[in-house]
Amino acid sequence: MRRSFSWNATWTTVLLVTAVALLAGCGSGGPVRRVSEPAASIQQLTVRADGRWDVQLRLDNFSSVPMRFATTNIQIAFDNGAAANLQAQPAISIGPESADVVSATLTPTADGRARIATALADGRSLNYTLGGTVDAGPADGKTRSYKIERNSSLTPVPGLAGVLR
Repeated sequence: MRRSFSWNATWTTVLLVTAVALLAGCGSGGPVRRVSEPAASIQQLTVRADGRWDVQLRLDNFSSVPMRFATTNIQIAFDNGAAANLQAQPAISIGPESADVVSATLTPTADGRARIATALADGRSLNYTLGGTVDAGPADGKTRSYKIERNSSLTPVPGLAGVLR
């Protein structure tokens, strides 16, 4: 005996429920909001005539949302010797997965001043370590304190007296 297939209300309901379920799975509510720890590094350090330093601090936002950077409290060390404390209130917003630079003028320790002078006189690189905190948060959310740890180096810039990058 052969059965003939007939389209009825039951099949229509099953098809409709399946289509709605598939469409609901597509609507995830927009892009994913991911807040990641920021990073900081020294982009440039310039020794001023008065012995203080102009530091260009690069702040990296690895989040998928804009982040507002409120304050920094970062200790700079050269070859594991304390060199300076960089405290600033950048009060800037950095777009998703972007970076920006803030400038600060600071007074180094005597040891930090001597290490920079030696590196500049010898034309050699100088290892540095950043440690401390950066307070940041989503532009539309609460600020929190992130721990910063960075090891890198600075090299004298040929033709620019007193400048390391």
